[in-house]
Amino acid sequence: MKLLLALAAAAAAVAGDAPSLHDASLRQLLTVHRVFVDRLTGGETAAQMRDILISSLAGADLFVVTENQERADAIIRGAAEDLVFTDLHQSSDNINAHANLGSARGSGYTRNGNSAGIGVGESEADHSTERRHEAIAAVRIVNKDGDVIWSTTQESQGARFHGASADVADKITEKLKDDFERARRMGGQGAGHE
Repeated sequence: MKLLLALAAAAAAVAGDAPSLHDASLRQLLTVHRVFVDRLTGGETAAQMRDILISSLAGADLFVVTENQERADAIIRGAAEDLVFTDLHQSSDNINAHANLGSARGSGYTRNGNSAGIGVGESEADHSTERRHEAIAAVRIVNKDGDVIWSTTQESQGARFHGASADVADKITEKLKDDFERARRMGGQGAGHE
């Protein structure tokens, strides 16, 4: 029994020192020198998102972005959508109150009558439309073996000085830069990316 407990403790200690699968994938990022951005799925706007993403990645100087898939160390694949739509908001409120009283008496040619009435009403309607623009992209970096070594999903409703697609591409690039830096700090400098 003591031997079994000792083996379990040793296995737990080794497992604690072993890098996680996520850390190992991050370290693989450091081996990527040249990347190809594949066509993104997701409708007509996906091609535009691909071009914006290529521009953003090329400006980050993390690796060479190539149009030749055969020369690439890794491929960026994914899906993107850029939607422009109109939100329609309608509401209406109505308040009405009515009251009537009446009485009549009579016989022959003589008739007596009383009547009263009151009515109150209010109606209010609101109609507004708002043009909205939002983009979303889910991308992944796949190595030559077909393994996904990095992925992210980003979305935006537009930034202050540029549209939703450009903002999503910038968010993807910033996430990739942050993860590259994390990989470098984990001691992956020896993996070969400078």
